[in-house]
Amino acid sequence: MAKAIDFQTDPSKYRHWKIRYEGEVAHLLMDVDETGGLFEGYELKLNSYDLGVDIELADIVQRMRFEHPEVKVVVMQSGKERVFCAGANIRMLGGAAHSHKVNFCKFTNETRNTFEAAGRESGQYYIAAVRGACAGGGYELALACDHIILTDDGSSSVSLPEVPLLAVLPGTGGLTRVTDKRKVRRDHADVFCSTEEGVRGKRAKEWKLVDDVVANTKFDETVSQRAREFAAKSRRPSDAKGISLTPLDRTFGEDGTVTYSSVEVEIDREKRIARVTIHGPTDAAPASLDDLQEQGASTWMLRVARELDDAILHLRNNELETGVIVFRAQGDPELVAAHERFLLDNREHWLANEMLLYFKRVLKRVDLTSRSLVALVEPGSCFAGPLAELLFAVDRSYMAEGDFEGDNRPVATLTLTDGNFGSYPMSNDLTRLQTRFLGEPQKVDEAKERVGEALEAFDANALGLVTFCFDDIDWEDEVRIFLEERASFSPDALTGMEANLRFAGPETMETRIFGRLTAWQNWIFQRPNAVGEKGALQRYGTGVRGEFDMKRV
Repeated sequence: MAKAIDFQTDPSKYRHWKIRYEGEVAHLLMDVDETGGLFEGYELKLNSYDLGVDIELADIVQRMRFEHPEVKVVVMQSGKERVFCAGANIRMLGGAAHSHKVNFCKFTNETRNTFEAAGRESGQYYIAAVRGACAGGGYELALACDHIILTDDGSSSVSLPEVPLLAVLPGTGGLTRVTDKRKVRRDHADVFCSTEEGVRGKRAKEWKLVDDVVANTKFDETVSQRAREFAAKSRRPSDAKGISLTPLDRTFGEDGTVTYSSVEVEIDREKRIARVTIHGPTDAAPASLDDLQEQGASTWMLRVARELDDAILHLRNNELETGVIVFRAQGDPELVAAHERFLLDNREHWLANEMLLYFKRVLKRVDLTSRSLVALVEPGSCFAGPLAELLFAVDRSYMAEGDFEGDNRPVATLTLTDGNFGSYPMSNDLTRLQTRFLGEPQKVDEAKERVGEALEAFDANALGLVTFCFDDIDWEDEVRIFLEERASFSPDALTGMEANLRFAGPETMETRIFGRLTAWQNWIFQRPNAVGEKGALQRYGTGVRGEFDMKRV
């Protein structure tokens, strides 16, 4: 089996990024170690990146939110001369398996979304200060920032050269952010995205590709001025003390199991099924904000979010033939609701807010995972509040009805909380219940009237909150038949079907990036024009252009 990809890191292990803190401003320097690739066979020249570079960036973004509440502005710059970032490493892409390319793009998309939302959600803004070539994924890094400053030195430029150069698409939302976020005119975008050398100077600003174009002599001064302006509008506390994101309590078993403090992952590779069991809290919710601060990363809501996040990333990237993920939750639903209630009641406090936002991001990661997802509401379950969101994220849910012979655990219930009605929106900006009842909005109101009740199978089914309910006579057979059937279907067809069905309702920039753009890239990554022996991605750097099958389909 190939070496497992580990998504956990910390500042002591960074090889590609450097950070300097100056009060309310953090300077984030991209200085990629050419020899620090995640795999062998390529060098990360010109600040190009692979998944390992982005794993570090994702860790930095999370730590910035939790460990440095005083930071109001993050200035992203290059640590190298004459290049900001050359984008995703082409030789890495050319040699990577299709599954790795797609999962790499998905993770980088999620990371961009995280720091893109940091200003809006937390008052922690990102500014891209661009000197040198800013190409492909490098420009996509800049696009996800709140403000882009480009030096006007005659050579610095921004570009999305993937189509003419590599016969693929920008892999991290570039096309969508150009049109939807920066509102670049379509014909200008067409010119920009089909020109290898990109755009520089005044034209880059006239076409809205950047926000400022300044002379090299005034570049540093302008960056400092913009940082002060963004900091002035931030509501981030200047005197708050951060918490440390301590290492996860995590053990890997030889049989593929992964055990955390509150999450267990069991893998049946023969049946292609992973069972993820979440354990509810055993301690009372924090009694005060001081208590929350003292508990820090050990607080159940943050701890379980971090563990579930890591488990999902592990399954996505290291257990590729696992076709079905089964979610279970065991514990006291009242305690789950109490932990969430404390955070909701104190949402104006930066730390409580960050914990809720983290849970929102993890649930989005679940939504976007290319596996069949099912939840089992069994005796002793604690699907309440944030964990109940999993019931509405999965493709199907099965709920146990009544007492089960020989099982002394409490009867299966699910409990809705105020959090289910706005705290964890999906990529389409709707709640999962709004998405579920898109054609029956009154059902959302009916469900809201039952907040706080421990709903047993009859009521949960009547409210439309679960797919099927079975008693102890039929439960085992019905669940087994579904799991066996699902694991036997074509993974390609299932990925397409599930991704289409999960995101009903309005299209947003995020759904366009993950749905439309990623779907096309997935297809293009398999086409010989890009990845064939004579394709552009394979011939990159050889001096020979790719040979294309010119039929349009």
